Amino acid sequence: MSHQVNEEIRDREVRVISDTGEQLGIMSARDALELAARQDMDLVKISPKAVPPVCKIMDYGRFRFEQAKKEKEIRKNQHIVEIKEVRMSPSIDSGDFNVKLRNARKFLSEGNRVKVAVRFRGREMAHTEIGADLLKKFAEDCADVANMDKRPNLEGRHMIMFLSPKTAKELTAAAKKAREDEAKAEQQAQQ
Repeated sequence: MSHQVNEEIRDREVRVISDTGEQLGIMSARDALELAARQDMDLVKISPKAVPPVCKIMDYGRFRFEQAKKEKEIRKNQHIVEIKEVRMSPSIDSGDFNVKLRNARKFLSEGNRVKVAVRFRGREMAHTEIGADLLKKFAEDCADVANMDKRPNLEGRHMIMFLSPKTAKELTAAAKKAREDEAKAEQQAQQ
């Protein structure tokens, strides 16, 4: 957002606020500009739609620097969620399946969503239930770290499913339930 600064302000009258936030009242733009110049500061229009427009006396260079710093901090703390894809075929071997599973779990732990796709070729289209079972097994194996966003769905020659990472709250609840189940199993084994 660009502000009008100093000579760019063409309004006849403006409401002026000092650099400390104190209201100085309504005055002509020329008088406000002279007041800012005496303080070695800039006159910046901060609310152009007000009647009369509101201008503030401030160090505009420092203001822009601080704004840029805040925006950079916000961008730094932002995590962009990507959709990673894992592709399989219905005739995948268990070793390859485990590699794909390990990759998907890594993507999920990094906070990304995972699109799991099974591609059918030729006669494999007659046995789409194999692909559905494969995706269900995949989802079950990832159940401790992921939620199923979109159930397995056939789109053309691909059966697709989406997984998203569980939140920290869901993970702690799942760990607590697992500990309780373990304790119950121990008690039953002792009896």
